Amino acid sequence: MLDADRCWQAVCDRDATQDGQFVFAVQSTGIYCRPDCPARRPRRDRVRFFASAEQAEAAGFRACRRCNPGGPSPARQLDELVTAACRLLETAERAPTLAQLAARIGLSPSHLARAFKARTGLTPRTWAEARRRERLQAALPEASSVLDAALSAGYGGTRALYQAKQPLSPAQRRRRASGERLRYAITACPLGLLLIAASEQGICALLFGDSESGLQAELEQRFAGALLERDQAGLGDWLQAVVGQLEEPARAAQLPLDLRGSAFQRRVWQALQAIPPGQTRRYAELAGELGSHARAVARACASNPVGLLVPCHRVVGAGQALTGYRWGLERKAALLAGESAASGDSAAGRGPMGNPTTTPEAP
Repeated sequence: MLDADRCWQAVCDRDATQDGQFVFAVQSTGIYCRPDCPARRPRRDRVRFFASAEQAEAAGFRACRRCNPGGPSPARQLDELVTAACRLLETAERAPTLAQLAARIGLSPSHLARAFKARTGLTPRTWAEARRRERLQAALPEASSVLDAALSAGYGGTRALYQAKQPLSPAQRRRRASGERLRYAITACPLGLLLIAASEQGICALLFGDSESGLQAELEQRFAGALLERDQAGLGDWLQAVVGQLEEPARAAQLPLDLRGSAFQRRVWQALQAIPPGQTRRYAELAGELGSHARAVARACASNPVGLLVPCHRVVGAGQALTGYRWGLERKAALLAGESAASGDSAAGRGPMGNPTTTPEAP
């Protein structure tokens, strides 16, 4: 059974994530469309909702020629073209120019550039450079020298590697990041167990889990070559600040962060940090603010390495629907419920996670 209010909200938002969930038909025109149809929005009292295109056609409506609800959507077609462009960039011995790539794909250079950036958060050139760096990263640990790794990854030499600003030098990465030392600590919290890891610059990972072994395994996977050193005492104040934020969301922990990601990912993470506790944003809203695509924003949220302090849990789907969360939807629901109820619970003398609030003793 379709929820008419949620469907209408998706139409108003032109929410591409609802494509395939329903179609809407306009009685005055006799046409049915996808939720994200770019055509002018109809009046609410003239709209009907159907679970499928077949149902709309059985009711006497015909398909919109602009959004083509009976076949691949324009957005889906662009998705496929961008995927094809990524494959070409991945397999080319020498990265093609934007004009060459657009000619192969069958789009104008400007159209390809906009579609590519909306879906990946990067330009084709930047994406190709990122993939080349990933190949270098994979080749460095097994290569006999940095030069061999650079050549196998598609570089013409090593000069560009050392000119780029990196937390670790190529030689250190070849030794599986043996030059980086990370401290970490684990504690119990209202959501299970909490792990934070920190470099010299600040917190680089904040993870939730159910077992210490699972948290340690995830940390080792994220920082495969780093020297990991448990430091409960040295990170005790930071752990206390994070747990304090969980118990009282209004007391946001002000801790230094070492965020490692692409320029677009960092833009998304900064936008997440600007969402106040107790409020949420839809993926489509954030995408509109950043001039990007909802799918690109969702991928950046999924790659967030610092849960809670970069609050990706405050991003929801259409109609406030909970969507995927790295550490489980139950934790996401608990975080949102705790933040929205914080003020009322505080007045009642209880923390938002259901724990009695206490006044710290004076030192």
